[in-house]
This record gives sequence, C-alpha cells and structure tokens, in this order.
Amino acid sequence: MSPGLAYLIVLLLVPLALVLSFTVFKRGRFGGIVYEFTTENFSRLIDPLYLGVLGDSLKIAAITTLIALLVGYPTAYFIAQLPRNWKTIALVAIVLPFWTNFIIRVYAWIMLLSGPGIVNSVLGTQMELLYKDGAVIVGLLYSYLPLMVLPLYATIEKLDPQLREASANLGASAFTTFRKVTLPLTVPGVLTGCLFVFVPSFGNFVIPEMLGGGKSIMVGNLIRTEFLKARDWPFGSTLALALIAVLIVLLMIQSWAARRA
Repeated sequence: MSPGLAYLIVLLLVPLALVLSFTVFKRGRFGGIVYEFTTENFSRLIDPLYLGVLGDSLKIAAITTLIALLVGYPTAYFIAQLPRNWKTIALVAIVLPFWTNFIIRVYAWIMLLSGPGIVNSVLGTQMELLYKDGAVIVGLLYSYLPLMVLPLYATIEKLDPQLREASANLGASAFTTFRKVTLPLTVPGVLTGCLFVFVPSFGNFVIPEMLGGGKSIMVGNLIRTEFLKARDWPFGSTLALALIAVLIVLLMIQSWAARRA
C-alpha cells in the first residue's frame, strides 16, 4: 500500500492541508499570504455576490445533470440491448470524444454556435447562441455525457432479464415493467452517473470562460480569478474549501440514497 499512500499524501492531503491553512490568513498588499490570523475570509463567503455565483453554479450543474440523465438513460438502455459485438462498437463511440483534446472540443462548439456557424446555418437563423448559459450547458453536457452513460450501462447490463419476463407474464405493460422493475434496480447507476456529471460541471471553469464569454461566472472561474488575477490566495482557498464541502455533502447524500435504494 505504500506507493498508493505516498501518492495520496503528497498529491492530495498535503495540498489540501495547505489550502485549509491559507483560509485563516490575510492577503498581502501585493498578493500572496500574510501570516496573520483572521476569520474575515469565511464572513466574505456569505456576501450576496458570491452566494449568487454559487447559486448560478448549482443551477447550471443541476440542469446539465438532468439533461444528461434524460439523454443518457435511454442511450445506455439501448446499448445494453444490442448484440455483444455492437455493444463494444457503441461503447467505443461513446468514449471516442475523450481521445481528443478537451480544449479542441470546446473550440469546436465555438465554431458550431458562433453567429454564422453551422447551427444557425442549419436552422436558417442568425441567433446569438454563444456567451449564454445555454451554450455553457451544451458544452458541459457534451463533455460529461459519457460519464452518465457508462455507469448506467454497467447497471442496466447486469439486470436479470428474467425479472422483466416475469413482470410481463404477470400482466404488466412495458411501461409498468420499466417503472416498477427496471428503474428501481438501476437507481444506484442513476445516482452514480448524476454524481459523475454534477461534480465536474459544478467546478468547471474552462467551458464557462470559453462558451460563456466571461458572462456565465461559475465557482470554478471565481476560484481561478482569486488565485491568478486578484492574487488573493486566502479567499481563493476559502472558496475552494467551500466547494470541497459542498461536494462532500453531495457524496454523503449519494451514499445515503444508494443505501436506501
């Protein structure tokens, strides 16, 4: 276990301890850290400006997760019903975008959604699709949809087909079988997929910056700005700690809901 423990200690626990320690110090006049104890950074978290950014981040991440679930569940269900050879091809097609650089994929959406881009050409309109929350959601959905499909597929593919057959033999319709047999048994996969999509969507800063044009500010953008532009490391660390706390709460909720399911 030593290599794994060393990896976690050096690259996870030590940086996390540094971030935690920075939260109780002051910002220097020209940035950086002044080692004087203060709790001001925590009181700034309840400022309406930062609470608004947090609320917007939660909203965008939640909408992205919901759409990913609505698209990903039928996709995973369809793949699970395919013959074995076709399953492999479909799964490769799902993960294929991950083989391309993340920034390149985001730039592709800029070309698609820009004023004279392909989307407007197909629709025959001249709408401004870029630099809005909708564009950010589209970019997040495209980037993280495979993280919804794969755990759902793994859960659906393991279902015993005899359970659905028994439901049909007892007179249940296809919809009733799905609602009372398939869906309850796949809830753990649903929860895992939602978590896999929500967490990176909530903390992402590249897509809001590029597709949102700086107008859609999420908590990831705010943390990056505090560290790299404002050079306010103590408050940036406090924001990062708040983000980690939110994610821990989500993990606890997911674990509790999975046990109940």
